[in-house]
Order: sequence, then C-alpha cells, then structure tokens
Amino acid sequence: MDKAKAEAYWKANINLIRNLLIVWAVVSYGFGIVLVQALNNIKLGSLPLGFWFAHQGAIIIFVILIFVYVAQMNKIDQQFDVHE
Repeated sequence: MDKAKAEAYWKANINLIRNLLIVWAVVSYGFGIVLVQALNNIKLGSLPLGFWFAHQGAIIIFVILIFVYVAQMNKIDQQFDVHE
C-alpha cells in the first residue's frame, strides 16, 4: 500500500472512531448526567428515561457502537483493499 492510500485509510479509521466516541459521549454524559432531569419526565416502562440512560442505556449504546464499528471497519477495509 502506498503512503497516500495508507494515510487515507487511517484518516477514515480515525474519523470513524471520533464520530462513534462523540455519539458515546453524548449518550453517556449528555443523556445520563446533563439531561437526566428533563428525560426523567418520560417513562420507559416503569422507569424514568433519565435513570434508564444513566444505568443501562449508555452501556447498551456502547455495545451497539462496537457492532457499528466492526461493520464500518469492514467496509473501510474493503474500500482500501486491506480486508482479510
């Protein structure tokens, strides 16, 4: 792989990681801490939504983001012809 292609590959990788970390930070910090009082006005089953995000939602979103990362990295790997 030439240098320009390698740099483009890593730029795509870093951009994906940055975007997923932003989503994770917004969900865990924003919804679980900052907006918890506003979200508590909404019920998810018998639990307030803010409580749910603080205790379970951020973890579930994090696991979903892992699967999104794998799927997107597979596409990036194929795009740059570095797939297995």
